[in-house]
Amino acid sequence: MTDPRVKKLADVLINFSLQVQPGETILINAGLPAEEAALEAYKEVLKAGAYPTLLTSFPRADQIYYKYSSDAQLEFIPPIMKMYEVYDRILFIYADQNTRSLSGIDPARRAKWLQANNTWFKLMNEREGKGQWCSTMFPTYASAQEANMSLPDFEDFVYHAGKLDKDDPVAEWKALTAQMQTLSDWLNGREQVVLKGSDVDLQMSVKGRRWLSTDVKANFPGGEILTSPVEDSANGWIRFRYPAIIMGQEVENIQMWFENGKVVKETADRGQELLISLLNTDGGSRFLGELAVGTNYSVERVTHNMLFDEKMGGTIHLALGEGFIETGGKNASGLHWDILCDMNQAEITVDGELFYRNGWPILWPR
Repeated sequence: MTDPRVKKLADVLINFSLQVQPGETILINAGLPAEEAALEAYKEVLKAGAYPTLLTSFPRADQIYYKYSSDAQLEFIPPIMKMYEVYDRILFIYADQNTRSLSGIDPARRAKWLQANNTWFKLMNEREGKGQWCSTMFPTYASAQEANMSLPDFEDFVYHAGKLDKDDPVAEWKALTAQMQTLSDWLNGREQVVLKGSDVDLQMSVKGRRWLSTDVKANFPGGEILTSPVEDSANGWIRFRYPAIIMGQEVENIQMWFENGKVVKETADRGQELLISLLNTDGGSRFLGELAVGTNYSVERVTHNMLFDEKMGGTIHLALGEGFIETGGKNASGLHWDILCDMNQAEITVDGELFYRNGWPILWPR
């Protein structure tokens, strides 16, 4: 029997996040373990009078691809990538069977693929937040294990983070969106951001940049406000005590030093080689593409999955690489790597005014 929270998830994704309309073409790209959620979403698309397509792949396909592809194959862009252009709306449902399946892959090979596919990342970036695509995650044993939780406990965590344990999730998300919009409105038009605390002493300019509130139009769950800093403006130091996981590999206790927007020095207690490789992806990968503040206080712990972790109240995250066009971001890169920083002993001031202290925006209702 289908978990009623999965039915709620499909309803919210199709009818609220994507707002599917009759006659539209909808691609549902789902991992095999997410069959239950994918079929519920498929049903909702049909009920909405739209035209769904289901797409999936085998769990070990990525591992085989990166292991056996030649350089030419890594740089080849398959015709199916056109789907990002031709479908009216796209739903991604991630469902890991092995969160570390790419841990043995040379990061340089991943970087080569990222560079070749940068055009499509830009296209998706342009469509983000416009209700044209949305991504979410279906809880699996692998993702539960990554979070150090049992599957039932992780399911409770996931559905609580998405407010699917509430009678009216849509009303809950509308209320949170209004709260986030208050913060974005306060920030828009301001210029200088200063972050100071036990793990950060960093400043940057956001002059001329727009702050966005992320509800559930691009990611589910939502819960962050974000912008793209002025590319040459970041100066200072930051430590990321939470491990950063990419390609199934952990980079622990990252520290970065910025000068005129660029990472000029980087260290890690573990994963230093991977860190350096990622920062050297291309000419834009040592510059910031994003500064974001987590505002989803229903995400109460780190899960080692950035779909949830980057929304967690009491944190910020920075992304190295590609900026957001809709915020005014200009940094171009095949990399967009979100890294999480604890802000429970830190402050953020904006143009000299206190905006955030010890895990909470000053204007946030508590």
